[in-house]
Amino acid sequence: MSEPQATEEQIREALAAAPIVLAPGPQEPPTKTPPSPSDVWDLPGGTAWVYYAEGHDRLTKPVIAADGFNMGPSSIDMLWQGLDWGQYPFFSELRRRGHDLIVVGFHERSAAIQENAKAAIEAIVRAGAERRGGHPLAVGGFSMGGIVTRYALAKLETRRMDHETGLYWSYDTPHRGAWIPISLQAFAHYSRKLNGAFSRQINSAAARQLLAWHIEEWDGEPRVDDLRERLLAELEGMNGGWPARPVKIGVANGVGTGEGNGIKPGDHTVEGKGLAILGTNLYAQSGGDGQLVAQLRLVTAPPAKQVRTDGLPEIDGAPGGTLEGFGILADKLNEQLPIFGLRTEAHIRYHAFVPSVSATAIKDVTTDADLYVPVDDLDASTSGLDEFRLASENQPHTLMTPELGGWIVEQIQNLG
Repeated sequence: MSEPQATEEQIREALAAAPIVLAPGPQEPPTKTPPSPSDVWDLPGGTAWVYYAEGHDRLTKPVIAADGFNMGPSSIDMLWQGLDWGQYPFFSELRRRGHDLIVVGFHERSAAIQENAKAAIEAIVRAGAERRGGHPLAVGGFSMGGIVTRYALAKLETRRMDHETGLYWSYDTPHRGAWIPISLQAFAHYSRKLNGAFSRQINSAAARQLLAWHIEEWDGEPRVDDLRERLLAELEGMNGGWPARPVKIGVANGVGTGEGNGIKPGDHTVEGKGLAILGTNLYAQSGGDGQLVAQLRLVTAPPAKQVRTDGLPEIDGAPGGTLEGFGILADKLNEQLPIFGLRTEAHIRYHAFVPSVSATAIKDVTTDADLYVPVDDLDASTSGLDEFRLASENQPHTLMTPELGGWIVEQIQNLG
């Protein structure tokens, strides 16, 4: 007896209830409750949760930490889970050492960086105004949050406003661009009629600005999106892309040795096995022209559509912070009932997301020579950052560790 198949409408309804969205950090809801904030600020397009340091009754030594990219509004519960309840309690350690924490979230994390920078600017100005004494601010963020705050500080300087920031910091921020495999982007758009959320994420303003290569349709030509080009030009017009006053530091969740994460070009990453997705296969990015990165079939008759690329580097295996993009896709599809025929296997769960050279702002991510260069051997003065640290192993994007988070806390502590 043949296996019963669901209709396209049934599959669409099921995926709408559990949409595919790529996001770093914990995938499960928090099991703990974060501490109650001392204050909550309404910001243009965002919210700031303010936590006074231990023993403080008002702002004295403010540290601003901005959220990164995702879909929908920021969740303070998820931020505490990802950045304080793991290997290293970043938020708690700052407060224990006498620093007041201001966590800046956004109503829509996928909005344009210029839009979300309005929330960061308001938080910076208000922190300076409400702070007791003259201790300089430390301002930065995680992933996209590092670019949002970088833009905000540079914008304030072009307005000749004193942001009173002594230290800018970024945590695995894609200063030179991020990477979502073209195979995943193509699947997102190919499956748009059944799962619109995934395509909307890839085509959101922030994704277009962050990704080094982007496609709008499953068969599109990978390119630098116009929104990214405009953002980079705008940044370049503001002090060469960086705030001039503060010391600028950053960390990378990737290594500085040039050693990749183990993924080889052409590796089979995702295989569709259910009836509705049989024929879908995704592959790790290979260099050169005419490289097959995806075969796509979803509730359609064979043969599968092919996606090929020209001239892209072997970036999936590059050193840097990783994202479980392939694994998230497979997990989401496998959450569905067997009748939907979406059973999928991720032979490889992760891929490079923020290459080490991008997080350290020292090289572009357009060639293998740049992606795999040992950052440790480069002249650090060519970076946009004054100082940076890399991880001892390639690890998940924005993973909070004593090695990286502890170093940033020490640099903040050095402000006095």
